[in-house]
Amino acid sequence: MSNRSVTFVGLGYIGLPTAVIMANHGLDVHGFDINEQAVDAINSGELTIVEPGLKQKLRHALDSGCFRASTEPRHSDTFVIAVPTPCTETKEGDLSYIFSAGEKIAPLLRGGELIILESTSPPQTTQKLAQYILSLRPDLCADGAPNPQGLPVIYFAHCPERILPGRALEELVTNDRIIGGQSPRAVEKACELYRTFCTGELLETDDVTAELAKLTENSFRDVNIAFANELSLIAETLGVDVWKLIELANHHPRVNILQPGPGVGGHCIAVDPWFIVSSDPKNSPLIRTAREVNDRKPQWVIEQVHAAVACVDSARIAVLGLSFKADIDDLRESAALKIAQQLAHELPGVSLAVVEPHISELPSVLRDYPQVHLASLEDALEEANIVLLLVDHQVFSSVPACALAGKEVIDTKGFWR
Repeated sequence: MSNRSVTFVGLGYIGLPTAVIMANHGLDVHGFDINEQAVDAINSGELTIVEPGLKQKLRHALDSGCFRASTEPRHSDTFVIAVPTPCTETKEGDLSYIFSAGEKIAPLLRGGELIILESTSPPQTTQKLAQYILSLRPDLCADGAPNPQGLPVIYFAHCPERILPGRALEELVTNDRIIGGQSPRAVEKACELYRTFCTGELLETDDVTAELAKLTENSFRDVNIAFANELSLIAETLGVDVWKLIELANHHPRVNILQPGPGVGGHCIAVDPWFIVSSDPKNSPLIRTAREVNDRKPQWVIEQVHAAVACVDSARIAVLGLSFKADIDDLRESAALKIAQQLAHELPGVSLAVVEPHISELPSVLRDYPQVHLASLEDALEEANIVLLLVDHQVFSSVPACALAGKEVIDTKGFWR
């Protein structure tokens, strides 16, 4: 194998688990992150994210000498970029983190390196990254591009992650992986790298198709969730249990409706569809509408809470869950967090006891509200007369019916049906 050394740019929810997995499969892995506190913690064997089983594997990688993190990048045969790609206010991809990563990598290149973009990105981002790096290094050329001067070549590929937080270590190994190269040799080199640890099928394609495939996967889910969320509004109007409705409909052999909720959050499904819309607004009205349906759902939940507040004396609300999905600590684009923040703003005289078992302090957007406090599940339920379930954390499944008796219950996940 020609690319035994790997530098990861970004050690977050995707970069750190992937770097550790590669190191534990015998690669020489260097992790680069600009967060000095995170780097110090990682080198001490401590996690900066919640991911089951990762701490043990991190310590094994450190003990083996195959992994180390620092605040400066190191030259390697392969560079893997795993940095955030948030949405701008105009719902376009913010590529600044990717270009910043490219700027860090460019001075280290000698020729022959493989640069992999794992960050979920708008179509043609890998091409833009290549153009940017080569503008900084005109003495180099992208493999597959005209090269009359015979310059040393760099290989570029897009290999999007497809893992579920909370199951990262398993899915990094077992999931099929899309390998999108800008040239046939870039595909070969990327496949060589991922074969060291991935038992799933490696699906070869070009970089733009790989980018669009990842966005398509998450946009399909977003459209399906939007259908479920719209059904939940219709069912409420008609006095129908939406979860029973979906359960019955899903007995059809060719129907698979996902579950409604308080909205859609996270770094993928709540963001990726906009990357398709921004790349071709004219031809993406369905994808746009689904995003708008899901973005409106939190306001419907807030209206339900206001109605409940009007029905009780001295309202006290237990807000159960802030993360964007169950049993993780990730608050990125969380609909639950947005709902809690808006309630805190709109109900200044109402106590909000927030229960989020995966964090140790209130997020910054809630700290300035004096009526908001982080509480244990038991304390929050005891003091509340309104219970708002926003995230179906497993720990909430043990709440007995007697703990909810006499309270206004708003169960946005159908968890206590």
